[in-house]
Amino acid sequence: MTVCLDLSAAAHERAGLGRYAASLAQALLALGTPLTAFVNDPRESRLRPPLSDLPRRTAGLPRKRWRLRAAWSYFGGPDLRRVFPGISLFHATEHLLPVIPGAAGVFTLHDAAYLRFPEHHLLQNRLYLTLMMPRFLRRAERVICVSEFTRQDALRYYRLDPARVRVVLEGVEPRFQPLPDPAATEAVRARYHLPARFILYVGTLEPRKNLGTLLDAYAALRAQFPEVGLVIAGGKGWLYEAFFERLRASGLEPQVTLTGYVPEDDLPALINCAEVFAYPSVFEGFGLPPLEAMACGVPVVCSHAASLPEVVAEAGVLLPPAEPRAWAEALGRILADPAWRAELAARGRARARTFTWEAAARQTLAIYREAAPALAGVLPG
Repeated sequence: MTVCLDLSAAAHERAGLGRYAASLAQALLALGTPLTAFVNDPRESRLRPPLSDLPRRTAGLPRKRWRLRAAWSYFGGPDLRRVFPGISLFHATEHLLPVIPGAAGVFTLHDAAYLRFPEHHLLQNRLYLTLMMPRFLRRAERVICVSEFTRQDALRYYRLDPARVRVVLEGVEPRFQPLPDPAATEAVRARYHLPARFILYVGTLEPRKNLGTLLDAYAALRAQFPEVGLVIAGGKGWLYEAFFERLRASGLEPQVTLTGYVPEDDLPALINCAEVFAYPSVFEGFGLPPLEAMACGVPVVCSHAASLPEVVAEAGVLLPPAEPRAWAEALGRILADPAWRAELAARGRARARTFTWEAAARQTLAIYREAAPALAGVLPG
């Protein structure tokens, strides 16, 4: 009897979903949980030990074809037990729960962004999720929401039984911490051609990240802080073209460093190099990047939107996402005032210590026991 955790997003480095799956899996393993990994397509898998050493199940299909195959399983498609032999519970970590006869299902709902902001999603993705998400959620014995905000969305949009829905907050890995030794950051500073002083954003480039507000705020800061750069770290998501058009029109291209996707090993050092972390997103199911910045002792300016106040609380500066002038004032104060910068850094570190993956793993194990009581004697206490 074993738990199968979907690590597809982690294997293919799919930003936030991959970070969630990998971090939770490592914390579950540390507690002694018998895990099997599922990776929809093992080609070009970038799982690392200990996750790469797990027993593995695979459909041998690229992501889009696997999405269709999983959907087909709800409409009389082939029995998937041959893909998942010996699995007692399947934990869906990236909004995809196949029908596996005889196996319980746990589903992590990260957000309902496609319902709140349909214009920010590709049509094919909206159609798929509109058709399948209610089915996935109804089939799951338990639904994990990564914030209270997401739980409220789950109850509002899907009319789920509250008794089946649990909130399990994400954690922050210990490697996200202050690195006062310049030697620990100089290689990353050189690799990404970082300026001496800069404002940092980390996240996928897509409309709901609201990077236009950040560009406008940065433009307003240039007169007072001409030496301060803006670094935008993240891969291209969907509908990213408008951001690049706006960047070209702003005339800020020489001052803005675009790193592209940053590997996980480089993230702590990259964040440590920043003077302030800015996160203007209009919608997040949880919001891991500002939490990791706080853990590194970097002051955070963040949108007062969706779940983000649950994460940042009083440890950062929370602002309306559509007021660039307020963002410019807040960022300018942090850049100009070392004492305020130090106070925010201390608040952030204290707040970040309350979010751990061990706690998330223990709460998840309790949910596994509810979803599949037969596993009670197998799972760690």
